[in-house]
Amino acid sequence: MVSGLQKRAPLRRKLQNLSSLTKMKSVKRSSIFMEALLQIYMLKLKLEAVQREYLHLMALKTEYLNRIKHSQEVKVEKIEEGFLVRVKCENAGDTLVSVLEAFEEMGLTVLQARISSNNYFSMEAIAVAENQNQDQDQLDVRDITQAITRATEINGH
Repeated sequence: MVSGLQKRAPLRRKLQNLSSLTKMKSVKRSSIFMEALLQIYMLKLKLEAVQREYLHLMALKTEYLNRIKHSQEVKVEKIEEGFLVRVKCENAGDTLVSVLEAFEEMGLTVLQARISSNNYFSMEAIAVAENQNQDQDQLDVRDITQAITRATEINGH
């Protein structure tokens, strides 16, 4: 037969372990259990706070990536030779073709261009009027900007 002391020994060891985990000096079972339950509840609250923060950060990341993905920039400046056109947008397959078609529709010829299309489409070009008789002043910076913006938006969607 197993004596009552032998039956209680595993329970005492578990209580000692629990007491050491909760850093309790008390030997009363009820105090140890209450402190352990309180610590478990506090850990649960901390875990929930971490989960909320994680979800918040993931939402910020998603929003940031969407803004980067859908951001585009078109800048046109009047320069001595004609127009300096800078385009940055999401890298889509035929962005360059769309931009060049927009230039053609406006009667512009590209004299010089630098293009990159690794992670996003980037272009810096100098464009002039095709017809020397056509006055550069007839072309408006705002109209060119709008045409290039439309060309990149149509291509991106």
